Amino acid sequence: MAVFSSLSDRLQDTFDKLRGKGKLTEDDINAAMREIRLALLEADVNYRVVRDFVNACKEKCLDAEVLDSLNPTQNVVRIVLDQLTELLGTTDSGLVLAQNRTPNVIMLVGLQGSGKTTAASKLAYLLKGQKHKPLLAACDTHRPAAADQLETLGNEIGVPVYRGDGKDAVKVARESIQAAVDSMCDIVIVDTAGRLQVDEEMMQEAVDIKNAVKPDQILMVVDAMTGQDIVNVVSEFAERVDFDGVIMSKLDGDARGGGALSVRAVTGKPIKFVSMGEKPDSLEVFHPDRMAKRILGMGDVYGIIEQAEKISSEKDLEDAQRMLTQGFTMDDMLSQMQQIRKMGGVKKLIGMRPGMERAAQQQGANVSDSQLTLIESMIHSMTKEERRNPRIIDGRRRRRIAAGSGRTVQEVNQLYKQWEQMDKMMGSVRSLMGSGNARKTSRMMKNMMRNMGATPGDLAKMQQQMAAMQGGDYSAAAATALKEARQPAKKKRPHKKGTKKRH
Repeated sequence: MAVFSSLSDRLQDTFDKLRGKGKLTEDDINAAMREIRLALLEADVNYRVVRDFVNACKEKCLDAEVLDSLNPTQNVVRIVLDQLTELLGTTDSGLVLAQNRTPNVIMLVGLQGSGKTTAASKLAYLLKGQKHKPLLAACDTHRPAAADQLETLGNEIGVPVYRGDGKDAVKVARESIQAAVDSMCDIVIVDTAGRLQVDEEMMQEAVDIKNAVKPDQILMVVDAMTGQDIVNVVSEFAERVDFDGVIMSKLDGDARGGGALSVRAVTGKPIKFVSMGEKPDSLEVFHPDRMAKRILGMGDVYGIIEQAEKISSEKDLEDAQRMLTQGFTMDDMLSQMQQIRKMGGVKKLIGMRPGMERAAQQQGANVSDSQLTLIESMIHSMTKEERRNPRIIDGRRRRRIAAGSGRTVQEVNQLYKQWEQMDKMMGSVRSLMGSGNARKTSRMMKNMMRNMGATPGDLAKMQQQMAAMQGGDYSAAAATALKEARQPAKKKRPHKKGTKKRH
């Protein structure tokens, strides 16, 4: 994640130093806490938040049970993870909407330039996807063309916008409620005005709108690029408007992330949503534990699963079944490239895989979606028969594909090798499933899932889904894998001198 990349690198470097030591001393812990304190301060986290965070971590890390444990470094990492999760918010916090009121009203507040108008449209898009019918209320009557911007965004996502007379923000907000009733909309999202700095006029207008529409939820939009100044801003809003939660915008930027880490501790208000890009579907529900893991380089496997579920369809299930029974084609590879784009692109997925983002940085790899474009261009240069049966692609065909896509023969060869690896993997899974060997299937799937950082529950679920696709009964394999994964690893017995290992 770009906004936390520098902080993430510093924290991981600190843990790497600890891993190089067999046993930790109090001096080691003090040195590590000093590095963590500097990393957080450089990320522009509020100094009071840093002080409390480091003191809590240090107290728990100096516990005798931690220092004397078999793997003290893992315990230190776990303690920092737990404290970071607590700093961001211990539980997920979604929207709280009234069941006995229609329409529900959500009011957005914040400074000018924080991204309120864009956040309003993204929230409307998210709610629309959850079978709600939202209406956007253009109550920013001070910024030129604010209503035009909101209407343009509303038209893009198919959500109506109420503008009123465009002069009296309180009147527009009040009338938008009736407009929602008339058009049978169940949620009104009120986009309010912002200023370059907190001032009395802005605050009073926000209070007046709040009193007029009595919102079910008030969300403050906070720019993730804001540093320690965020403390004064959110404190003032919390005192006057008493918002319920935060939408963190521009989390995909290049800021240091201090504001995002400070806001929860300073206000006690939860972060409810984060904006990870410019597209309408880039607003995501905030999960503190997942964010903490990503900052510490542990990835977000659940996030990958959720992204895949969003874009999955019946056709995807049919394609997966065909790949397992008939083999992997170039059309399948093209489809996967398109799926990766829908899931947010290569860079986002790499950031969600444990350790992958840092490994790419260390190797100097330039991670971007441009590689997907190159692969797509080469596949589009193939004939239908070549896509269905890539094995017929000989040297002459490769030269033609390279010329047609503007790439080199070496790049076409590399693409062919990638296809061969995928087809071979599918063939291995197909042969194991066809053999009915539950233990081998269990072991193979367990290794695949563990490489992705998945849990035993995910493993069992995936095996059951594959069994359903094939029409076979692999519940025994799933049960065996789940049982084995939950058991602690067996300690290896030392071999006595003069004896040989049994093979």
